[in-house]
Amino acid sequence: MTEATNHRYDLAIIGAGMAGMAAAVFAANRGISTAIVGSLGESWFTGGLIDLMGVHPIESGKSWQDPWAAINAVAKDIPGHPYAHISQEDIKAALQEFYAFLNDAGLPYRFEDDRNSCLITAFGAIKTTHGIPQTMWPGVEALSRKAPCLIVDFKGLKGFSASLLVERLKAEWPGLKALSIPSIYGDQVHEINPVPLARDLEIAEYRQKLAGLIKPHVKDVEFVGLPAVLGIHQSDQVIDDLGKLLAKPVFEIPAMPPSIPGMRLKEAFLRFLPANKVHCLFQKHVLKATPTSESEFLLDIGRSAHENSLRAGAVLLATGRFLGGGLHSDHTTIAEPIFGLPVFQPQSRELWHADRLFEPGGHAVNRAGLETDDMMRPLEAGGHPAFENLFAAGIILAHQDWTRMKCGSGLSVATAYGAVKSISSLRL
Repeated sequence: MTEATNHRYDLAIIGAGMAGMAAAVFAANRGISTAIVGSLGESWFTGGLIDLMGVHPIESGKSWQDPWAAINAVAKDIPGHPYAHISQEDIKAALQEFYAFLNDAGLPYRFEDDRNSCLITAFGAIKTTHGIPQTMWPGVEALSRKAPCLIVDFKGLKGFSASLLVERLKAEWPGLKALSIPSIYGDQVHEINPVPLARDLEIAEYRQKLAGLIKPHVKDVEFVGLPAVLGIHQSDQVIDDLGKLLAKPVFEIPAMPPSIPGMRLKEAFLRFLPANKVHCLFQKHVLKATPTSESEFLLDIGRSAHENSLRAGAVLLATGRFLGGGLHSDHTTIAEPIFGLPVFQPQSRELWHADRLFEPGGHAVNRAGLETDDMMRPLEAGGHPAFENLFAAGIILAHQDWTRMKCGSGLSVATAYGAVKSISSLRL
């Protein structure tokens, strides 16, 4: 794709994780001319579930069935939490629009509006979440009824052991049994890569081989669960065909990275964005951002050295935390590298981490990030917006520990929606 130097967009999104991609969808739906810059690598670590709000307070480990009651409690107890800046009406509108996008992209999700659902993971844990891929939904029903179920793994596929999963869940779900099947390729394979396996299972021949290996073991079960590797572009067809061949409902179980459900999300975004005139500069970085005399931003972009520039009427920071490069740290300080924004953080390095690795309340460093106003604009040290047209969304935001609160993707989608709503109110 040819990249125009100094081309102007209404909005430049920095970051191509869940928040950045969701913001690009919301902006495109509103006719906001948009460019998005960032790395696509995060999709490999995205499990595909839409966690809305599951645990609060963290130190108590309290799990909430009603995510909206949990959000109310969080907003009351932690006034700086991102959910305290967004109305529940807007959070619900964000989810509705995002789930509609996924459905139109051929990646339908199942959810219950006013309650979280539970499913099992590859670690043998029971996870609380809100939005669940259709491919995993029968597992929700199976778990709710504790129905007799066969869990299947592939010999050579790392990070998923049916026997270990069954062993860890046997007290809560005694109707589980495990099966480990040999290679579907007809020869001895010592290690299986989940990406080629997922692609191969879109071929009818391999689905039939897989069903043939499983079918002798399904007589006494009602469901069959496999790791989430059942196709990338045609997962619904793979699930449907296996269900017919086995005469049992089949479901996927979230597995270790590289995440096939994360790749499905990435593919859905990559089909939508160019088709809706979003200018994509993937695998590149914003090296420098300069405010202009016209109250815009000039962004220098490249992989490691300057390659081209663009101008934007507004910028949305969705760069994540340390893994995504949204925050940098040295021996004493956590910093935001593009705009030099103040970062909420513990007063000293010694306070970043608690004494125990598995501290029930988590570590203070995991709540570091940018504080914003109700328009999702990052604040300067004095408590005012750093720029009228600079916004932030996703896990770069302060006062939330998304991994322990079980709110990562939902928070990213909701804050992206809130930021784009504010951006659309500007005259760009």
